[in-house]
Amino acid sequence: MGATVRRKYGSTTRTRGLCLAVLGVVKVATAEQIRQIACPGTKDAGTVRGGLKDLEADRLVATAGTAVRVNEAGNRVTEKLWHLTPAGLEAAAAALDRPAREMGGTAKAAAASGATHARKVTDTLAALLQTPPEPTLPGPRTAPDAAPRVLEDRPPGLGPLTAWTTEVTLPVAGTFASPARGSLRADLVYALPGAAPQLLFVEVDNGTESPEVLADKVARYAAFFKRPADSRRPVHASTGPALWHTVWPHAAPEAGQRPAYPPVAVVFTQDTGPQALQNRMTALGRLSHAHWKGVWHRWPRPPEIGGEDGYQDFERRIPLLATSLRRLASKGPHGPVWWRYGHTEWESLDVALADLDGLDAYRERAQADRRRAEEIRAQRVAAAVRPAAGAGRRRPSRAGRSPRDFPGCQIDRE
Repeated sequence: MGATVRRKYGSTTRTRGLCLAVLGVVKVATAEQIRQIACPGTKDAGTVRGGLKDLEADRLVATAGTAVRVNEAGNRVTEKLWHLTPAGLEAAAAALDRPAREMGGTAKAAAASGATHARKVTDTLAALLQTPPEPTLPGPRTAPDAAPRVLEDRPPGLGPLTAWTTEVTLPVAGTFASPARGSLRADLVYALPGAAPQLLFVEVDNGTESPEVLADKVARYAAFFKRPADSRRPVHASTGPALWHTVWPHAAPEAGQRPAYPPVAVVFTQDTGPQALQNRMTALGRLSHAHWKGVWHRWPRPPEIGGEDGYQDFERRIPLLATSLRRLASKGPHGPVWWRYGHTEWESLDVALADLDGLDAYRERAQADRRRAEEIRAQRVAAAVRPAAGAGRRRPSRAGRSPRDFPGCQIDRE
């Protein structure tokens, strides 16, 4: 994976750096999962596995458990779960260009227990990133490849890797270092200034929790988003920054803008049928509607047009999205894979995040209504002026004309 000096297990500096970066974000993963995120252009996980073994020799990574997956041929495959060591955390921080204090723990305990949820989070990240496969130099092979490989085409992803963080503490009370009971950890957070979106929270659902528990997480997201930065300010105060603005200031509303919450996406990873997925999505929407459903404001349209219009007020409401891991992996995060609660069809990410019935859309319609009303008034005025102008015209004079010029006229003769 680059023209650099190879180590004992055939890895290059770039390969080892990619392994450190991926583990620095996801904390625990198999070699195949790391390959899908870092270097899907390689034939198999052999290149990554060599990098991990070299890092293990340097005491930067370790294994503490195994995971079982079913490969494309339908065979069960047992794989090692890799995690960082304390020294590896520092090395990964350097690879990601992050402060070491933001790196979290080593996830050794999660790896030892099989890391069921963490592995699904890693699969979700791979589906969101959609890392493009690139030709690479493979590690040493005992035999040449039978035939040249055709690299798989992938849809556009939501990257880069460095924009993503896992297991992010969101305190509804207390501090980030010591959150109070009832706080939550976001499975994935995407933060990139200037991107669309600039901030996205992702909750990974394995189907092991009830819809009530999942809806309660949405409620806790809302509690975190509304928490003021100044603890002395009331939670429902309309002025002043929220606590999340201090962590992700690039995504905070600008001065004069209406307060808006960042989007939360729920990814359902359980491989169920479409009806089961629909039932779970519907249950989540019903139980959490108070946190995503806008408040409808009605306004009369101009009298020349008649009727009413209005808009959904999404102030202090969460743009709540949902999708399945299968759909996300197949079409990518920019494909029509998102169900925005309150919308009526599967949409791309940019459309799903647009408030189609929001204030901005209403203002555009209201401006069009005003223009149309002015046109109607102008047409009415013009129509009223034409008859009045005709009635005021003088009749043609008959002076100098012969009576014969007027049909039906009787001529008196003496």
